[in-house]
Formats: sequence, structure tokens, C-alpha cells
Amino acid sequence: MDAKWNPSTPIGFGPDPLNPHPPRPLDAVGATSTEQLRQRVLQACPRLPGVYGMLDRSGQLIYVGKSKSLRSRVLSYFAESNSTEKGGRIIENARAIQWETQPHEFAALVREQNLIRTFVPRWNVQGVPQRQRPMYLCLGRTPANFFLSATPPPDCIGVEGPFHGAGRMSQAVDALNKVFQLRDCNQKQVFQFAEQLSLFDMEHRPGCLRMEVGTCLGPCAAGCTREQYDQKVRAAESFLDGFNHEPLVLTRERMQSAIENRQYELAGRAHHTLKSLEYVDRKLRMLASARRKYTFIYAVPGFDGCGNWYLIHSGEIADVVAAPRNSKEFQQLREKLDHWSAVTSSQLSRGHGIYPHTLGLVASWFRKNRDQLDCTFSTSQASDAVAA
Repeated sequence: MDAKWNPSTPIGFGPDPLNPHPPRPLDAVGATSTEQLRQRVLQACPRLPGVYGMLDRSGQLIYVGKSKSLRSRVLSYFAESNSTEKGGRIIENARAIQWETQPHEFAALVREQNLIRTFVPRWNVQGVPQRQRPMYLCLGRTPANFFLSATPPPDCIGVEGPFHGAGRMSQAVDALNKVFQLRDCNQKQVFQFAEQLSLFDMEHRPGCLRMEVGTCLGPCAAGCTREQYDQKVRAAESFLDGFNHEPLVLTRERMQSAIENRQYELAGRAHHTLKSLEYVDRKLRMLASARRKYTFIYAVPGFDGCGNWYLIHSGEIADVVAAPRNSKEFQQLREKLDHWSAVTSSQLSRGHGIYPHTLGLVASWFRKNRDQLDCTFSTSQASDAVAA
């Protein structure tokens, strides 16, 4: 960033792919001291929904947040009670704050997610003092196995998330690969299935002890056929879809057996693993439920007349248009709505939408705001929604 950067000049958030209206105005305030910054926020920041960004002395975006009342939320960072918490440490590093109003809290939430994915600000973490960056549970890389990734590769069989907590997620992934007997070695490992022909009669040795202890089928040592391995992968897929609870059942049984045999250290490890798996299973069931139930148009009003109609398809945001305010504007949307009807006529495969990362956002929003389901309707009911 240029050393001559003016902290009172917005650096910009960039384009908003899910805003069907003209670009939202951006405002900023800057100061050399925290108290001056607070006074300028007090004078200029509106009590409206939107997103905000904290910038450091070099103009680097270090944190992005959203709120249904920008003024109240931003001022909360300056509170004395917040001085030793995460918010206090962010504001200590901030020399400017910029904000962009949004027509509704949901629009602000969607914009916040987009900005975090675009800029990856270093203070956008969960928890203090440990930093828990969002990660995705992936099933892929032939022969397929479970692994974690902040940016999932495109060739995965399935990707779900985001999840938080590197420790518990690593523990869960280790347990899942063992329960489904999937490999956990890297891609440099040479794999040899039982049905593969070889020019020489040679013994294939496993790359680790997991095959010997029964927690891996051994695709590196001809311990299984490709079909046998794929059967385990399909079982793992059903867990990713929120239907297979075998990992939890087996872990509970192992914990109970250890307790009965007074192997308390083993029982303790199983207990920690179970807690990690329960977290993953709970999140996966929530996402699976959203995929099955949430296909509709979500009408979001705007305080400034800039309302939106979001197409939610299999739990993901698929498209958005400016909400029609009268029958003329509705007629102009006819072709788009016909396209939406065709799109939603079939269930969306896992993670194959335009914005697959919005699934968790949508699922969480409607779980916390169940009354908002009253603002949804099918594509065939769109004309009735305009008339109402």
C-alpha cells in the first residue's frame, strides 16, 4: 500500500456478485488515535445494516464484519469492557474504518462472506486467543480419503463445511479414515489394488501399520480390490450426506468397552474423539436438512427500496434479482423466473452450484431466524407474492 494513503479515503470492497442493484456507496473515517477514530465513527456511521472493514496504518484490510446496525456494532469495539478481548486488539491496530450499507441483514451476511473469501483478512478468526480459521471437510483424491482444506480442490467427491477448530477437526478426520478403513497417506504413495496385474511376482508392503491393525484396507499393498475400496468410499459419502452414523456408534462402543475394562486413559481419548465426531455429525445433518428442504425464492426487503429476491436451490444461493415493486417490473422478470423454475425442477448435487459455499450460511440463517421462512415462496407462487 502506498505510504501516502489517506486513512479517510475508502480503499474499496470491490464488486458484489450478489447485488443486483447499482454498487453500494462506501464511506470511511480515519484517525491517528483510537479516541479520535471513535469520535469520527460516532459522527458519521449510520444505524443501518451493512458491512464494515478495519484497516491498519498501511491501508491493509485486517478485519471484516457485518451488523444490522453498523453504528452500534462498530462503536462496541471501543468499549472499555472490550479492551482486553479480540475487538479491543483489532481496534488497537486500526487506523481507519470503512463501511458499506446493505438493504437487509441477510444481504450484509452474504456480502461479509464474499469479502472474507476475497480478502482473507488476518483477524477474521473464531475464538481468542487461538485462531480458528474456517476449513472444509473433503472426500477425494483417488483412492479417496477424508482430509481438511481451507480451499477445497475441484476434483473432490464431496466437500462440506465450513467447520472451525483445527484440533477437533484433525481428530475427527483421523477417526473417520480409520472407521471407514480409508488411507491417510499422501499422494506420493504408490497404490496397488489386488486385481492389478504385475509383470513380476512381488510382495507389496504397506506403507504404514494401519493395514496390519485393521484400520485401512491397504490399497498400497494389494490388500483390497478397487471395488472393495470404493464400497468404503460410498459409505463415507453417506456420512458426508448426514445419513451414516457408524463412526459415532463405533466410537461410543469403544469408549464404553474401555470404561468397563477400566482402561480410563483409552476411554478419555475415545470421549474426546466422540465429541469431535458429534460436532461434525451435527453440522452435516444441518447442512443435509437444508439441501433437502430449502428450494424457494426468498424475498428480502430493503430499507431503501432495494429489496432482493434470492433463489435458494438445495440450500445454496443460486441467483438473485432486484425484487419487483409492481406488475410491470414483474413482467420484465418472466424469462428469468421461467429459467429459475427449470433450474429448481431437479435436486442439486452436493457442491455443484454456482455458490456452494453459501450452503452453511443459508442453513444457519434459517435455523436462527425461522420466521424468515414466511418470506419464502416457490417460483410458481411468484406472481401472488407481487400481488400481495
